[in-house]
Order: sequence, then structure tokens, then C-alpha cells
Amino acid sequence: MQYQRGGNSPGPLERQFADLGNRLKKNSGQRLLFLALILLAVSSLSSAFYKVDTEESGVLLRFGRLHRVSPPGLHFKLPFGIDRVYKAKTGRAEREEFGFRSVEIGTRTTYTTRGLEDESLTLTGDLNVSNVEWIVQYQIADPVKFLFHIRDPRATIRDMAEATVRKVVGNSNVSEVLTTERAALADATARDLQQILNQYDIGVRIVTVRFQDVNPPNAVKAAFNEVNEAEQQKESMILQAREQYNREVPMARGTARRTVQGAEGYAIERINRAQGESSRFLALRDQYRQAPKVTRQRLYLETMEIILSELDEIYIMDSQGGGALPLLPLRSATKGGQQ
Repeated sequence: MQYQRGGNSPGPLERQFADLGNRLKKNSGQRLLFLALILLAVSSLSSAFYKVDTEESGVLLRFGRLHRVSPPGLHFKLPFGIDRVYKAKTGRAEREEFGFRSVEIGTRTTYTTRGLEDESLTLTGDLNVSNVEWIVQYQIADPVKFLFHIRDPRATIRDMAEATVRKVVGNSNVSEVLTTERAALADATARDLQQILNQYDIGVRIVTVRFQDVNPPNAVKAAFNEVNEAEQQKESMILQAREQYNREVPMARGTARRTVQGAEGYAIERINRAQGESSRFLALRDQYRQAPKVTRQRLYLETMEIILSELDEIYIMDSQGGGALPLLPLRSATKGGQQ
């Protein structure tokens, strides 16, 4: 037996399906709202935390005003754009290159100067042109000033560094720039650049300024190399002359001192000898006054003793016999120990 539904009125089964559909529609709206709330909460939690790396400092602004400076680590902030974080690399020295650029090719680093002649060509004080390549290393000392006191800190530092180098090099001659005063000029550049940065108050500390390479332009490089070789030869000759001076002058001074001391010693000796002879003569004069004959005889004998001791042979002429009588060789006898 079959049952048929009369008229257009829904049956019990259709009413159940309709009630189920209405309930599903109502529950889906609640679920969507619940899911939206969950997503909003997750988004808020994810934006409420921020991380500051090891070499960074985080500057937290709340409603556009400085709230705090965050050290490295994980930190909390208010979401929905209430707190904004800006980061600056304060833990390492930044590097700016002028006249060249470092290029990494695979595992090695090289550098190129192509198209950078406007940065490196510098006019010196004696109206010569030099090709100067240099490096500026700086560190962010105050992240707040670095981020908010100037619009483009990196470009500003580059402009001021280039102006400072051109001023320092422009006050020096080309030989100083190319040879002897390169380190001194780099130190002067670092001091002047730091003073300018302090006036701008952008929170940057200059670590070092180093002239990487200083060369004359290619058109006049050969002439400059010849001048450089001449300067080196001049310095070498000056060093050799100083070495010879340091060797010869002390020797001459020692010889002069020795000669003066010898002369002084000889003068003292002559004076002492003259004084001794004078005293002897005065004593002999006194003896002669007391006994003239004896003194005269003694002087004669002493003089003859001196004269005869220098002779090899002695002959005594006998006036009576008219012959010459040889005596004994007194000198050889004296040498033999006989009287």
C-alpha cells in the first residue's frame, strides 16, 4: 500500500530538513565571527612581539614619540600600530668606499673602479690632480639621532666625507699626498669629519679613515713615477750622508780631542822640563860660586863622559912622542861589563 501526500503542504521530513538548514545558517555566522576573532587575536599576538638581533638596537615609538631603546633580544610592544619599532646596526662598524667598490665573485672579493673617476679625482694644493681611493668606517653611537635627526644618514656621511677629503688634500701638495704624508692626511680627515658630524648631531662616531690607494692619473703616471723614484733616491742619499756624518764627525771629534790632549800633555812636559833645567842651572850656579874650579872640572868630566860614550874608537895623541896611541874600545868594553 502506498501513501501519497495530498495538497502543497510540506511533509514532516521536509520540515526537518528546513529546520536543519536554518540552524546551519545561524551556526555558520557565529563560527565565522569566532574565526575572525581568533585570527584577530593571533594577528595581535604576532605583532605584539619583536626581535632585535645581536648587532642591532631597537628604537620603540609609541604614538610617534620615543618610548625606549631596546637591546638585543625578544621584546613586547602594543599592537595595532600603537608601537612602532625601528632598528639600527649599532654593534658593528659600517664601511663606505670612495673611488672603488668591493665586488664579491664566488668565494673571493675583488674591487672595481670603473665609472667612479668623479669620486677619486682630487685637486691638490699645488694644482695637480691625484687619484685618491679611501675608506671611511663609522659606528652608530646613538640610534635615535641616527634614525630621526637626519633624512638619509648614509648619503649625508658620504657627502661630508668626500668634502672633507677634498679639503684636506687641497691643502697639501701632490708629493705629500702620494708619498710621505698619506697617514697624516688620513688622520686629519678623520678629525675634521668627526667635528662636522658632531655639529650635525646625527649620533655617528668615526672609527677610521684610510687611504686605500693614491696614484696619479694614468695620463701622467709615468712622469709621477719618475718623480717618486727621484724622491726615493734623494731620501736614500740623505740617509747615506747622515750615516757618514754620524760616523766621521765623532771620529774627527775624537781625533781632535786626542790631539788637544796630547798638545796639552806636551806643553806640561816642556814646562816641567824647563822648570827642572832652570832649577838645575840655578843649583849649579850656586855650586860654581862656592867652588869654581871643582865645578868646572866636574862639568868637563861629565861632558866628556857623555861624548866619549858615543864613540866607537878613541885615539889619544901624545905630544911628546908624536904618535897616536889607540886605547881600549871603551864602548865595547862597557857593553861587555868591564870598566
